[in-house]
Amino acid sequence: MLSAQERAQVAQVWDLIAGHEAPFGAELLLRLFTVYPSTKTYFKHLGDRPDEVQLLSHGQRVLEAVGVAVRHMDNLRAALSPLADLHAHVLRVDPTNFPLLIQCFQVVLASHLQGEFTVEMQVVWDKFLTGLAVVLTEKYR
Repeated sequence: MLSAQERAQVAQVWDLIAGHEAPFGAELLLRLFTVYPSTKTYFKHLGDRPDEVQLLSHGQRVLEAVGVAVRHMDNLRAALSPLADLHAHVLRVDPTNFPLLIQCFQVVLASHLQGEFTVEMQVVWDKFLTGLAVVLTEKYR
């Protein structure tokens, strides 16, 4: 899926995120709920108005899953199989929501990393996150 250089770029960006999963993830979710309010349907456990603690906690879980994917880029299917099962069979998340999440994540990365998140890195991250979404939606078939 990714060349050696692209894997290195994904890892480079992840190194900038590592240790900040909770705030990045919370911002990602808040942006997702604001721009695409229909996605909140899948987060009923957060309530109508999630507080900061809830957003930080769930945002961290979301980005920890991305971290697992970064560490297992060569075998995403095996690494994300439990998460794919959860989203397809238990949560029944509409797979059309994954591109929305990717778009919001790209905005969060660009706003925080600014000059370090070059156009080339954005392209690589889009490719990586799209591959991650494909793996998560394979269980729907």
